[in-house]
Amino acid sequence: MLLTNAHVISPGLDLPNASVLIEGGKIAEIANHSSGDLDLGGKMLLPGFIDIHSHGADGADTCDASSESLEHIARTKLKEGVTTWLPTTLTQPQERLVEIVQTVADWADSAPLAVPGIHLEGPFINREQAGAQNPEFVRPPDLNELRELHQIFPLLILSLAPEMPGALNLIREASAMGITPSAAHTKADYATVMAASGYGLKHLTHFGNAMTGLHHREIGVVGAGLLEDCLRLELIADGIHLAPEMLELIFARVLRENIMLITDSVSSSWQPDGDSTLGGLDVEIKDGVARLKDNGALAGSTLRYQHGLRLVQEITGEPLSELVATTSWNQARSLGLPDVGRIEPGYRADLVVLSADFEVERTFVRGE
Repeated sequence: MLLTNAHVISPGLDLPNASVLIEGGKIAEIANHSSGDLDLGGKMLLPGFIDIHSHGADGADTCDASSESLEHIARTKLKEGVTTWLPTTLTQPQERLVEIVQTVADWADSAPLAVPGIHLEGPFINREQAGAQNPEFVRPPDLNELRELHQIFPLLILSLAPEMPGALNLIREASAMGITPSAAHTKADYATVMAASGYGLKHLTHFGNAMTGLHHREIGVVGAGLLEDCLRLELIADGIHLAPEMLELIFARVLRENIMLITDSVSSSWQPDGDSTLGGLDVEIKDGVARLKDNGALAGSTLRYQHGLRLVQEITGEPLSELVATTSWNQARSLGLPDVGRIEPGYRADLVVLSADFEVERTFVRGE
């Protein structure tokens, strides 16, 4: 397939009126052909988005432990331009997590997008920072449980609270297993985060949310994320989980290669206002914002991936050729995902076509 009249935007690359030749599911050539199979009319062509933190969409949740739910989420994420997805769990009982991970393992090969692994959020978190996680199922770090799940299907990210007893050992062991440890739902102080980084902690989950904030005498997890270049930040760029001014501060301070846009979307995304549930907890969606009914805590997001990129571009005013690394390339590098995240010969033809107002026109997975 030859795509013509494309505005190709990839990390460090901005080519108007370009053409992209796809052969065997991969990008074969970037040139300037005048005619081909599909004229994109000058629309933006970006690497397909990689959402490393998304629980669900449009009434379906990874924790449904249902292949039908996973398929529905995947096809909904394709409408957001997402071509690689890490199904993300919630804090659930051990036997339920086994069922969930097994369901993903059985389904992944037939998925309409790339599913290289799972993001295990919880259950090894701090109950006092549970947020919208169900505190009933929070438990101490357990290496045997982690190994059991990882043997069923690869866990690519483990979100946990590094201050909990046994967490540092789990971080070390997870890193040795090829799992990326990430701090989440935590009351850790700065010193604990930095100690954990020495054991292999690399990410900060939904940065700014359910973690210790910045204080002038103890800069906490947020301060560590702003200060230390050894940590990569997941950002929910919906203007709600992080105020626009906070997004501006993050992009002013943090290296571009350390920023990864996520949605943290839940089953409430793509849904109208009303009642929903999350991990057994009652949720209300009002004005597109999902919150727990009992305490008003934010319960994931209803963000569509492309709209996060649009907001960041509006706030920072930076060229998309700089920002686009935060939607795919940084995730691919951090998790060791090969051949994705750039529009270059030899890379997989996972692509998204965006209109001028950042709406998804087409999504390609391996050139299809």
